[in-house]
Amino acid sequence: MTQLVWGYLDEYERERDDILDAVDTVFRSGRLVLGPSVKHFEEEFAAYHGVPHCVGVDNGTNAIVLGLRALGVGPGDEVITVSNTAAPTVVAIDAVGATPVFVDIHGDTCLMDVEQVESAITDRTRCLLPVHLYGQCADMDTVIAIAEKHGLTVLEDCAQAHGARYRGRLAGTMGKAAAFSFYPTKVLGAYGDGGATITGDATVDGNLRRLRYYGMEQVYHVVETPAYNSRLDEVQAEILRRKLRRLDTYIEARQAIAARYAEALAGTELVLPRIADGNSHVYYLYVVHHPARDKILAALRERGISLSISYPWPVHRQRGFAHLGYRQGALPVTERSAEEIFSLPMYPSLSRGDQDKVIDALLDVLTMM
Repeated sequence: MTQLVWGYLDEYERERDDILDAVDTVFRSGRLVLGPSVKHFEEEFAAYHGVPHCVGVDNGTNAIVLGLRALGVGPGDEVITVSNTAAPTVVAIDAVGATPVFVDIHGDTCLMDVEQVESAITDRTRCLLPVHLYGQCADMDTVIAIAEKHGLTVLEDCAQAHGARYRGRLAGTMGKAAAFSFYPTKVLGAYGDGGATITGDATVDGNLRRLRYYGMEQVYHVVETPAYNSRLDEVQAEILRRKLRRLDTYIEARQAIAARYAEALAGTELVLPRIADGNSHVYYLYVVHHPARDKILAALRERGISLSISYPWPVHRQRGFAHLGYRQGALPVTERSAEEIFSLPMYPSLSRGDQDKVIDALLDVLTMM
C-alpha cells in the first residue's frame, strides 16, 4: 500500500544541514527552556504577520486554550465555531469550561457559514472562533462586523492557514488574537509539537505569557491560577526560525501542486476546491467532494493508494461531544460534506511522479463510477 498522505523525509534530506545546525545552535547556547531561540522566533513570527506580539506554546491546542483564557473566556461562556474542524478546536473550548456552539458551513468551501452566526448568539456568547480551514480564511469582514455589533471577541484558528490571506490581510491578523499549530504536517511545521498565539493587544500578550508559565510574572511568584506549563521548546523554536524563512517557498510549492491537480481533474465528477472570494489559498489540504467517496477510496486502495479524509466525523456527532446535545441533521451541510470529502496528497516535497500516480489512478477509478 502506497502511503502518500504526507511525508517529510525528502524535505529533510534537502534541509538536513540547516535543521541539524538549528539543533546544534540550541545545544551550544546553554539555554534549553525559554531561551534566545524562542525569543527570536516569537519576534520573527510576529514580524511576518505585522503584529507586535507572539507567544510560543507547546502545541496548537494550547494555543487556543491560552488564547481563550487570555481573552477572558471561561465557565458559563459560549463560543461560536464550526463542527467541520479537527477536534482540538472544540477540545480547547471545552478545556476552559466554555460551551461550543456550532453553525453550519458552506458546502463548496467547507468554511463557516457566517450568515448563521447572529442567530446563534445568546446572552452567554463571549467569543467567535472562525476556523481558517484547509488553507483559506473564513469571511472575516462579516465575522468582525458581527463581533463589533454584539460586543464579542474574535479568536482565529489558523492551524491550517499559515501565510493565507483574506483581502490582502494575513490569517491571524484580523481578530483580537489568533492561534497557530506547528504540528509537523502544517504549512509551517516543526519536528514535533509546537504552537503560538499572536495578538496586537499588550494586555492579551501579558495574559498569555503568564498563563504559559505557571501563572508567574517572575520566577517562583504565581499571580494567576489556574495556569499551565505550556512553553514552546527551544529546539523546535530554532527549527521553526529556519523554516519560517522558507514559508513562502513552501506555499508556492503547495499552490503549484494544487494547480496540477486542478488541471488534470477538471471536467471529472469530482468537486474541486473553490477559493472563496478575497482569499489566497495555501492548500494545507487539497480536499475534493464526490457522493461515491467511499467506493472511490476503496478502488484506490485496490490500486495500492491510501488517501485520507479530513474529517470523516463532524465534531458534534462524535461520542465525546454527545453531551452537547446535537442530533443527526442539526448541521446538514456539515454532515453531508463529511460523507463526500477526501484529501489528495499535499506537501511541498511531493514528487511529480507521486502526483501523477494519484492523478492517473483517480482518473481510472472515476471512469468506473
